[in-house]
Amino acid sequence: MHPPTGPVPTSDFVRSHTRLGAPSAVPEVLLHLADEPIDLWERTEQARGHELPPPFWAFAWAGGQALARHLLDHPDLVRDRVVFDLAAGSGLVAIAAARAGASHVTAVEIDPLAGSAITVNATANGVDVAVVLGDVLDGDAGGAEVVLAGDVFYSRPMTERVLPFLQRARATGARVLVGDPGRAYLPRGLFTAVATYDIPVTQALESAESKLTTVWELP
Repeated sequence: MHPPTGPVPTSDFVRSHTRLGAPSAVPEVLLHLADEPIDLWERTEQARGHELPPPFWAFAWAGGQALARHLLDHPDLVRDRVVFDLAAGSGLVAIAAARAGASHVTAVEIDPLAGSAITVNATANGVDVAVVLGDVLDGDAGGAEVVLAGDVFYSRPMTERVLPFLQRARATGARVLVGDPGRAYLPRGLFTAVATYDIPVTQALESAESKLTTVWELP
């Protein structure tokens, strides 16, 4: 994971290329979301002046929605605890943790534009979320009591870096929860399923109308 270089669009870019709305499975949370992924992808690359990965921050992915839903339905998981949201994207999971009563929430991303989106979205929901930009996967979760990750097992290289990070967090006493819609690289044998949700998704992104999505815990 390496942060992109070049000019960094501001929060104005997030606001002007998205609409404020609620994810289907988490109507309590407002996010700046895009209607069409390819168009936004092209506009983002034009603004940055070079090729970029898809704008993950502009969509409410199934793994994040399931995890956010689970936190809001079970606020005792994070209430009065220090929370760390890895690969936070739009900030949906971090915002849900804050709304559920976490004492402090940190959202981590490598994309500066995602960082802007998290800040804008947190403001729209009236919660405080600290944003950390950078690759933290060779480090640790900074003593967080709960570590969250939505939809991070989408490739082998990502899994090979994320899994050790999560295992280190668990070894230091953190509760580790992930949301996953059946990605191929999820190491299911290492996790315990705690809840399952049927999450409506964007057809253009998932080639499906819904994804059966599981919240897993690292025992």
